Amino acid sequence: MSKPRITIGIVEDDASMLRATEALLDAHGFATKAFSSAEDFLARGVASQFDCLVLDIHLGGMSGIELHHRLKALGRGCPVIFVTAIEDEGVWRQALQTGCVACLRKPVPVGQLVEAIAKAGSLKN
Repeated sequence: MSKPRITIGIVEDDASMLRATEALLDAHGFATKAFSSAEDFLARGVASQFDCLVLDIHLGGMSGIELHHRLKALGRGCPVIFVTAIEDEGVWRQALQTGCVACLRKPVPVGQLVEAIAKAGSLKN
């Protein structure tokens, strides 16, 4: 009997980064669903469908950190991996204080992302 695929939600406002992350994770055997904003993610009401979320911290509207807080307040939290290109120590600290699995710097090395997802999967069980 095969192991069920981990389903990952990706929220990223940079279209090329979103496509690349989705393709990368699909190639590693994960099921993915991509969203271009936190607002789009929330509007679709799909939070409970994911085993893990990969959230960009700096989105065009609501930030990834705000989305994570909102989901936790709604009782729909799941393991979160933050990604960011911003080198702001305060933002990193704020992200880590949310209880995320990892906070990774863009461009994210494939091995680091896959390792963080594996860790998220072990937290979910």
